[in-house]
Amino acid sequence: MAGPMGRMMAGTGPDHHSMDFKGSGKRLLAQFRPERATLYVMLVAVVLSVGLSVVGPKILGEATDLVFAGVVGRELPADQTKAEVLAAMRERGDGGMADMLSGTDFTPGKGIDFGAVGEVLGLALVAFLVAGMLMTVATRLVNRAVNKTMYKMREDVQTKLSRLPLSYFDKRQRGEVLSRATNDIDNIGQTLQQSMGQLVNSLLTIVGVLAMMFWVSWLLALVALVTVPLSFFVATRVGKRSQPHFVQQWRTTGKLNAHVEEMYTGHNLVKVFGRQEESAARFAEENEQLYEAGFRAQFNSGIMQPLMMFVSNINYVLVAVVGGLRVASGSLSIGDVQAFIQYSRQFSMPLTQVASMANLVQSGVASAERIFELMDADEQEADPVTGALPEELRGRVALEGVSFRYDPEKPLIEDLSLKVEPGHTVAIVGPTGAGKTTLVNLLMRFYEVTGGRITLDGVDIAKMSRDELRAGIGMVLQDTWLFGGTIAENIAYGASREVTRGEIEEAARAAHADRFVRTLPDGYDTVIDDEGSGVSAGEKQLITIARAFLSDPVILVLDEATSSVDTRTEVLIQKAMAKLAHGRTSFVIAHRLSTIRDADTILVMENGSIVEQGAHTDLLAADGAYARLYKAQFAQAVVEVD
Repeated sequence: MAGPMGRMMAGTGPDHHSMDFKGSGKRLLAQFRPERATLYVMLVAVVLSVGLSVVGPKILGEATDLVFAGVVGRELPADQTKAEVLAAMRERGDGGMADMLSGTDFTPGKGIDFGAVGEVLGLALVAFLVAGMLMTVATRLVNRAVNKTMYKMREDVQTKLSRLPLSYFDKRQRGEVLSRATNDIDNIGQTLQQSMGQLVNSLLTIVGVLAMMFWVSWLLALVALVTVPLSFFVATRVGKRSQPHFVQQWRTTGKLNAHVEEMYTGHNLVKVFGRQEESAARFAEENEQLYEAGFRAQFNSGIMQPLMMFVSNINYVLVAVVGGLRVASGSLSIGDVQAFIQYSRQFSMPLTQVASMANLVQSGVASAERIFELMDADEQEADPVTGALPEELRGRVALEGVSFRYDPEKPLIEDLSLKVEPGHTVAIVGPTGAGKTTLVNLLMRFYEVTGGRITLDGVDIAKMSRDELRAGIGMVLQDTWLFGGTIAENIAYGASREVTRGEIEEAARAAHADRFVRTLPDGYDTVIDDEGSGVSAGEKQLITIARAFLSDPVILVLDEATSSVDTRTEVLIQKAMAKLAHGRTSFVIAHRLSTIRDADTILVMENGSIVEQGAHTDLLAADGAYARLYKAQFAQAVVEVD
């Protein structure tokens, strides 16, 4: 999407740099510390399962030897011994055959001992059956450990999000943050479930099979190991090429989610301003980037398995050739070579599995790094261990030389002092960007002052816990916020205790919301979603105002709270607010100056400073900044009427 709008929605550019794979991987494994007992039991089950699995081919090799010995012995005269038969072969010039049969334990004249073969096969069956059962137990334990770890990680992310300062969310797209808390954690869980148990099993299988291979034939074992360096080279080269693309894939996923969330949250505005094509073009661009990153990541890691299979086939050919020569020389039995070829496959298979799991592991660790990046973000300052509290919460607010800046290089509020007595209503007016909402954010401790202090009834709010401070403050913002549920539940959200239906309805009547609520099909039990579908913008505002009534605050903050209601309703709300504000300290941010004429004190802010303060009539008489604002609005109103 071209132009300023496109740049705005594009957000920050993707990071093409690779991640700290080793460090992030270790940190991810450290998340399993609480599940160590489960993992130890799982490890024992895997060791026993792998042990029985690697013994199986050797047992089957014994059965092969019994069958071959029976086939050979059946064709030979019963009145001779094995040594005599071999000697006769060499005399006839069949020395090669004699050498091969010298490694076979046959009895001339005796056929296949099916009883012995059956016992050996039965033993192999039991070994494989128990190995399978132990692997089932290990898989269940892995799933348990992974799911409990993901449960804890989700809790940690949720807790972390609640401790992050408002500035963290101001600098990031909401959809991108949500992508980390949902998509990335899901990807980590799926990666661990699919690879963790299999990875342990594969590594132990490699060790176990290697031991059995050296036991059967050290020469063939060395031949099989010839291809290991080649396998390692393939895995590391492909892994290094794939990892940056997996990092890019998940970063682009977050950007795409952010764009979709923005466009569908504001789809009405997109349509009103005819920006569907630009939005679709931006989506197509982000989608193309995700496709490219995903394709390259999957392709680069996907070629690992066929390459490893090629190396495995080379291994198989080498073992088969050298093993055949050893059988021909009588150094090995056919059963041992058969077992060794199985071991060769068992050895190559886990190597291939480990390599093929590299794409899963790389994808999971890439997501883990994004989670750890979130977990490492600077948190808001911790509350005091024992927060100070005013002896009596009355609502006296004082700002003493307060300074604040979003950017260290750009001061916004400098040396601002103000005293507000309990029960007084303070209106804050001024042009956009003057610092009106910032002042309220400092009072609520959404941001911390960079200089001076703010006190509530003589106590520095920085020494109070945020929960204690905000428990006494009711806030109604210009942007309404509702959650999926009934209207009654949305109103009751403002109370810190269980409230009755009567109290909910009383708060709604005070906010003049009761009338329109009762016209709805289910009244207070009408279900609305988080977008407030089914009610108008003004009605949503009335619900949030009713919520503030129910909280019964000591300090009331209204940030353009009546901007979405009609003039008649606004007058009614002003009367209700006057009733609610009786005996309470109120801060009212307003652009329409007609709504704050009765305020005890009007503060006029420009560039973060209070340039005027006083009552409405006094400020008009002073003919200063307030008078200019008032006259400008009055002149605009006259023009609109004309």
